[in-house]
Amino acid sequence: METVLIEATQSVNGNRRANWGKFLVGRFDDREWKHESRLGSVMGWSLLKQCGWWSPDTLVILDLQTGEGIIVRPRGDAQAELQKHPVRVCPLFGYFLAWLYAQDLTDLGKLPAVAELPDAPFRRDSYRLAGG
Repeated sequence: METVLIEATQSVNGNRRANWGKFLVGRFDDREWKHESRLGSVMGWSLLKQCGWWSPDTLVILDLQTGEGIIVRPRGDAQAELQKHPVRVCPLFGYFLAWLYAQDLTDLGKLPAVAELPDAPFRRDSYRLAGG
């Protein structure tokens, strides 16, 4: 799996504000895509292909503060995506996801190490997404 670590802040130009997000963003590599199921295969597909809607653009996004995360295909509205996943996240997770969706995700290694999210309001505690 190709992974990057990205920190998120509400600061602008170094003027730090209270919340600090820490995220792992990953994409399955050829090794995972070629992994064959040990319990059977549908139409000769690899294990990941048998999971349904996943594709090479699928991302694994883990909130390192809470240890919880989601698997998404970054298309469309990030906020709508959050309604599907009842996971505990830090206050910046939704804003980070929207920021991530707006980036060029062709090469994860080219993403900045810090995401500045000045529109994110302060929130003291992590919270569980509504999910559905």
